[in-house]
Amino acid sequence: MVVSKAYRQFWKLGNREVDTEMFDVNKDGELVIREGHYQYNVYDLARKFGTSLEIFMPFVVEERLNKLVNVFTRHMKQTGYKGKFFYHYPMKVNQNKEAVLPLVSEGAHLEVGSVNELTLVCKLWEGNSVHHNIRVLCNGPKTRSYVDLIFRMQASQLRIVPIIEDLQELDLFKEFRGDIGIRINLETKVKSHWDKKADRFGLTAEELLDLGKIRNLKILHYHIGSQIEVGEDIVRALKEAFGVYKKLRAVHSSLDTIDMGGGFAIPYGKKRLYSADAISRRIVQTLKKLADDASLPHPNIIVEWGRYLVAPAQITLFKIVSAKEVPKGLAKFWYVIDGSFMNDLLDTWALHQKWHVVPVNKMDAKKKNRVWLAGLSCDSDDKYTAKDGYLMLPRLEDLDHGEDLYVAIFDTGAYQDAFASHHCLLSSPLKIVLQNGIVTIARKRETAEEIGKLFGW
Repeated sequence: MVVSKAYRQFWKLGNREVDTEMFDVNKDGELVIREGHYQYNVYDLARKFGTSLEIFMPFVVEERLNKLVNVFTRHMKQTGYKGKFFYHYPMKVNQNKEAVLPLVSEGAHLEVGSVNELTLVCKLWEGNSVHHNIRVLCNGPKTRSYVDLIFRMQASQLRIVPIIEDLQELDLFKEFRGDIGIRINLETKVKSHWDKKADRFGLTAEELLDLGKIRNLKILHYHIGSQIEVGEDIVRALKEAFGVYKKLRAVHSSLDTIDMGGGFAIPYGKKRLYSADAISRRIVQTLKKLADDASLPHPNIIVEWGRYLVAPAQITLFKIVSAKEVPKGLAKFWYVIDGSFMNDLLDTWALHQKWHVVPVNKMDAKKKNRVWLAGLSCDSDDKYTAKDGYLMLPRLEDLDHGEDLYVAIFDTGAYQDAFASHHCLLSSPLKIVLQNGIVTIARKRETAEEIGKLFGW
């Protein structure tokens, strides 16, 4: 038991601070996933389904959504906050059915950014697959087809709210009879995964206040970045937004909601930057004081923290297929995986994302190598060298006869599927879903012929 605990600590498993509560090491030194009374052996899954392999866990997004709603509700009750809290899931983070359906079944609302995303919501609505009081926020540039579908869905009794991104869009919705939202481009700058210099979306405070009366204005929306690193930045932006909200309320009595957008950071294996409990308390306390000082009703609060919910709900597995010595470097070996970082985990290349990586088997290995990981494509950028300059993984020479070494990369549930590509015509990982002790295949592994068809062959 003591030895097992030491391995959990070494690989940062069962740790709420880094979102690994559901992971453990069994007596054989293998990675396992716990879902209530159910347990899944990840090593067995890798050998049964092969790799590269994505494992999605809907129970994780359900638990995280319920916890998020509960912390906001608790802080509102404790402080006497009279506004309501709403969670809207931004579909761009992960549009897969196995991610979206568990969220809406637990009461989440949705946010879409394109006509194609709204088309998926339309299918859910017309198929009675979402709750009747769901509300859909529509962000992003409004093409003609996007606008037409928004009007059609509003006519079908879906609670749909177009968010105005620029002055031209106001004319497109002048005949819209439902609630309207408008996006402000705040001056507050934060440390995040965003371009600090420019934001093409939204109107400035001056533009907003010069517009005059907007019929049925309901929501003031903003978005200040992705993976915001400092919790206090979230509060600073909220204070600026409320200053504009207060002035807009003078001419828009229908305005009663502030949508803070997304941006909540997850640790990716590092020490947690801030907690949902702490930041929700600061949000509620800040808005209550600002509203009370301005003698205004407490605004309803919307957050769109998508990465926070779905990133920890997926891991990606690879098998080490070969090793090559590194002549000069912090690492001693290249470990080549049977997948591709540039294809399957594009943020590795695009954002230099640092992942939480652990072995799936041999987690109890006494001796380890300092390694870099390399993908199967012919591109030299298809690699991962880790935040410390190298990874510590079991030695291949210590494997039992006929045994392979597998690695798991945590927190891959956000954005990676949507950004995935087929560089060198490599196949996407097979995907399985774990729920209630049952394992199902959500996406089969592509054949060379199927990928070829995507390119006209």
